[in-house]
Amino acid sequence: MEKIRAHINKYQIALGIVLTLILAGSLAYSVYSFKELSDQRVADMEMISELNNSRTDLIIEVREGENIINAFQGEIRSIGTTVDKLKKLSETDDELLKKYSKVYFLNENYTPSNLSLIPSKYLFEPDREMYIHSNVWLFLQELIDSAEHSDIKLLIASAYRSFNTQATLKSGYTVTYGTGTANQFSADQGYSEHQLGTTIDFTTPEIGANLSKLDSQDAFKWLLDNAYLYGFILSYPKDNTYYKYEPWHWRFVGKSLAKYIHLENKSFYDLNQREIDNYLINIFNK
Repeated sequence: MEKIRAHINKYQIALGIVLTLILAGSLAYSVYSFKELSDQRVADMEMISELNNSRTDLIIEVREGENIINAFQGEIRSIGTTVDKLKKLSETDDELLKKYSKVYFLNENYTPSNLSLIPSKYLFEPDREMYIHSNVWLFLQELIDSAEHSDIKLLIASAYRSFNTQATLKSGYTVTYGTGTANQFSADQGYSEHQLGTTIDFTTPEIGANLSKLDSQDAFKWLLDNAYLYGFILSYPKDNTYYKYEPWHWRFVGKSLAKYIHLENKSFYDLNQREIDNYLINIFNK
């Protein structure tokens, strides 16, 4: 019996040792596995951090690229606008805003790019053909019709005059009034605003051919208050240094420039030519 118990104790001890070894091995494996898992987790976190940094860098690069593209598109639009302006200027007669009347000269070959026949109902002499620059006619017709709505009757006494017509007219004035007097109110050929096809001499049924009396009419007051709205200015107001006061003589310069001259109480011929030229591109804007 004693021997049997001794053998049992030996087996129990051996079994305990085996179980202890198994437990120790299992614990060691668990520690190793945990370390491997921790190392992998650290590696994964580092990779995620690198990916986030790369993503941030990519976002920054994309935004910088978008800014460059936007700036480039802005430059393209700016270039396009400039090209459009240059094209518009190239298609606009640069003579239309020049300071003629003893300053610039139009030769005998100059004629407006296009002329329109003025309907006879707008003329002081209905049987006499008169022409106006086609682009100006739209504004002139609106001016006269608007005046009529205000019970003001305006008639056209003179419009486009060619180089030769102006020469004949000036010659007749010289014979009638003498050179000195004629030079005060009539331009030599090549210096007349009428050759541009943008200038009108107005009258009314009351004064007829006596144009110098226009400033005694309600029509003149209406023109002073409203002509600029349609792009027209009085070329030779009182105290101008070019010709004597001509209340009948109105020139189309475009709404923008006419408004500036009206609001600032300036005279066209007192402006610098470079300043005037800035308005050329918009001369026919409605």
